[in-house]
Amino acid sequence: MAAEEIIILVGGLGTRLRQVVPDLPKPLAPVAGRPFLAWLLDACADAGLRRVILATGYRAHQIEEQVGDRWRDMEVVHSVEESPLGTGGAIRQALAYVRGDGVHLANGDTFLRYDPRALEDATRARGCVLGIALAAVDDVGRYGAVEVADGRVVGFREKGGVGAGLINAGSYFLAAEGFARLPDAAGAWSFEEQVLRPWSAAGQVAAFERTSDFIDIGVPEDYARAQSLFSAPPP
Repeated sequence: MAAEEIIILVGGLGTRLRQVVPDLPKPLAPVAGRPFLAWLLDACADAGLRRVILATGYRAHQIEEQVGDRWRDMEVVHSVEESPLGTGGAIRQALAYVRGDGVHLANGDTFLRYDPRALEDATRARGCVLGIALAAVDDVGRYGAVEVADGRVVGFREKGGVGAGLINAGSYFLAAEGFARLPDAAGAWSFEEQVLRPWSAAGQVAAFERTSDFIDIGVPEDYARAQSLFSAPPP
């Protein structure tokens, strides 16, 4: 059975956006009249996901008050970090709430349109335990580029490059077989540095490119662009 759960990381401090929305956690920043997180949760429900684990930290109570324990027909669970755990530590803690055979992962400040089931299928078809949904952008300079070969991620180029390319959009599928392979580290650690990079170097990360509409609200320019993206009528 396909995975129907997703962990969404919503615990960051949101320092880059605080000049625009100083009194809210970044995922609750208003976009087209609604919290940004509402658009993400709707996309999860539309994609057939049935259970959401929100990995909260900064201003966690505001997110819990806004979302509650149900969103449409999805159950919502709150995994609250008592101190900052980084992306890796937050995922490791939230995995305790996962019930199924694998889980999707996403960032609470980015949006990417894709089919989670297709990402899972592509990951398993490559014999990988981790798959990453990539976004095609006109300029990779702000993000750093992802290098792909034969359907797998094989490397990363640092920020500062130029030109079009593929970037890490912060959306993943992690099979249950990969849970035990994660670092069993206490405290804060980085999923990107301690999992994504070494697993990619070992050929263990599947690349998935059938995506669209990537947006990152973590910087004011993209936050402004998000207003137009979500105000537009659906295609």
